[in-house]
Amino acid sequence: MKPLTEEDILSSFVNALPGDLDRLPIPGLHEMLWEEREFLGWRDSQAHLRGYIVHWMDDRPVGLVVRTSGASLRPGIAAMCSLCHSPQPATQVRLFTAPKAGEAGLNGNTLGTYICEDLACSMLIRVAPPHLNPPENIARRAAGLAERVQRFTADVMKTA
Repeated sequence: MKPLTEEDILSSFVNALPGDLDRLPIPGLHEMLWEEREFLGWRDSQAHLRGYIVHWMDDRPVGLVVRTSGASLRPGIAAMCSLCHSPQPATQVRLFTAPKAGEAGLNGNTLGTYICEDLACSMLIRVAPPHLNPPENIARRAAGLAERVQRFTADVMKTA
């Protein structure tokens, strides 16, 4: 992923509703390993049901505001993130909704999908030791993750 600046992030959101970005917490950008990310995702520590996803689309940063109800899936079962396709305990996957862009979002229309609770899919696809997760496997999973994030964003941006 190409690095993002604070200005890139602040100007990127396509589905922010009034008030969503009033106190947007920007993560520590100087600490990012950009080459190991397909998107930048983080949760809002002040508004714990809100999260943010920012990535590059056609050479411009595009950001989504996402929300979760806070309710988790039933403990003791497995779940899979729709973006990184990582199976994990159900308590670590949440249903996130994103307001649609434009007037549709202002009218309350949303799109939802199950995503890793911490929005750290890029890290999750890389956590296994190299002998269990060879570079070609990481590259394949990274490409799939980037494609699914792009598709979800495109669906949020559709006006019809």
